[in-house]
Amino acid sequence: MSGTLFVVTTPIGNLEDLTFRAVRTLGELDVLACEDTRQTRKIFTRYEITSPRQIFSYHEHNAQQAGKQILEYLQQGLSVGLCSDAGSPGISDPGYKIISDSIEHGFALEIIPGPSAVTTALVLSGLSTASYTFKGFSPPKSGQRKKFIARDGDAPHTLVFFESPYRINKFLQDAHEVLGDRKAAVCVELTKKFERVHRGFLGELVEQFQSGKIKGEITVVIAGNHPKFIRPSSSVL
Repeated sequence: MSGTLFVVTTPIGNLEDLTFRAVRTLGELDVLACEDTRQTRKIFTRYEITSPRQIFSYHEHNAQQAGKQILEYLQQGLSVGLCSDAGSPGISDPGYKIISDSIEHGFALEIIPGPSAVTTALVLSGLSTASYTFKGFSPPKSGQRKKFIARDGDAPHTLVFFESPYRINKFLQDAHEVLGDRKAAVCVELTKKFERVHRGFLGELVEQFQSGKIKGEITVVIAGNHPKFIRPSSSVL
């Protein structure tokens, strides 16, 4: 009998956001693969969950080897959990590979939904939620980043990006240059004690983050190509 892969979404910051279903599922697993075992054990400690008989790491640097191990456990009929450090495995995360492989091999897949930085930032931004595109992390080099941003430059939908605190200013500068002076929001440390959101036009946000000194996880939301979200004097694609 084949096993089931349980994709368990974990809090993006505040541990109180873990769902009842996630707590129950984590306590019933035979095996758990997670991005960082130390991070996931904080959840087990906080909720006094009985640990699976085996917990091991699954991340971008060992995805191939650990992925084979997961498939072997599933073949044995075991229940295997998959967690990332925060949010849902598979979203800007190597988890998509083992999820895809599990489906291809015919194993059952069960998703345990939960917190998402994407939708949290989208709503918190105050921008249109009618339609949006999640872009994930942009390329590290400016030239590639500009092309990456420009691909959706003419679209009317809201854009959501993940970004490193070490290059947020460069990202905002490139977005401003490519998209024009649109409304945007930079959301920092979502759901955590020092959560904050900076709203304004991209030109204003570039000035706010000019020093480049910032800590924490960042999600950037930028308005789509619509006149009501763009300064009239701004040139856009």
